[in-house]
Amino acid sequence: MTEPSLVDLVGVGLNATDTLIALPTYPERGSKVKYSHTNILLGGQTASAVMACQQWGLQTRYVGKLGDDDAASRHARAFADAGVDARIVTVPQASSPQSLIIVDEGGERTVLNLREDRLRLTPADLRPEWITRARALHVDGLETPAAIAAARWARQAGVPVIADIDELYPDVEDLLINVDHLIVSRNFPSVLTGERSLERALRLMRSRYQCTVTAATLGEDGVLAWDGDSFHRRAAYRVRVADTTGAGDIFHAGYIYGLLRGWPLERQLDFACAAAALNCTATGARGGIGTVEAIESLMTSAPRYTPVPLAD
Repeated sequence: MTEPSLVDLVGVGLNATDTLIALPTYPERGSKVKYSHTNILLGGQTASAVMACQQWGLQTRYVGKLGDDDAASRHARAFADAGVDARIVTVPQASSPQSLIIVDEGGERTVLNLREDRLRLTPADLRPEWITRARALHVDGLETPAAIAAARWARQAGVPVIADIDELYPDVEDLLINVDHLIVSRNFPSVLTGERSLERALRLMRSRYQCTVTAATLGEDGVLAWDGDSFHRRAAYRVRVADTTGAGDIFHAGYIYGLLRGWPLERQLDFACAAAALNCTATGARGGIGTVEAIESLMTSAPRYTPVPLAD
């Protein structure tokens, strides 16, 4: 088998077909609610981050698992059209992952996931050269054994590992010890460490897992990152929000783009915040992925939210 080409980024993890339902408010329990239409779009944490980086000019590879249905064909076409080197493991007679996403009038989303157990990516599905022939690896946490295997191979090859974690998955700490850039959701640090203070939790995470950077994304409050010497608090950009689906995915993509460009951490975080904000101005996990020029323009022109003080 021909050795895969060297790419800037390889992503190992989730993809999904998203059915978006727009409603004025989240429905009350027991209620009946009318909706006018749905949008069926492609998403998934890692797949969306990879697609964004590809659109910004990086060469990328995606590794994931799909069924043999029409949704899988849509994913394959999207990767091929974008130029992504997609290594898809196909499960016969299986339905690809799906998400139902309710988006309220303010753009906030609620996600309902459907995924067959047979579609979980395993270490046996991976090839080391898919991982090591890259300048960076991005993983999420749901398919933890596969992510652990990929992260270990990357570490052994000197490839930096970026992780997007939002839940305390079984054995996730075996993954975290192999992560260099750990960027998690708002509540994860406290759940993981038991520390109420976000600053103390991020310090403890970096010390415990020997990460280069630990950070938490905070929605409208931006991001807080700890690099071992100082905290970096960067405010989110204020935009007209249509849909927050995929904001975190595109934040990670922006962080990775800046990392591979060798930018200072604060510029990485600002670019990531702007990329996420721009994505929120359109519908879908990938609907508002802007050009690098559009993201940098937003960084110079858009106002920012005033972050609320963090709890001690």
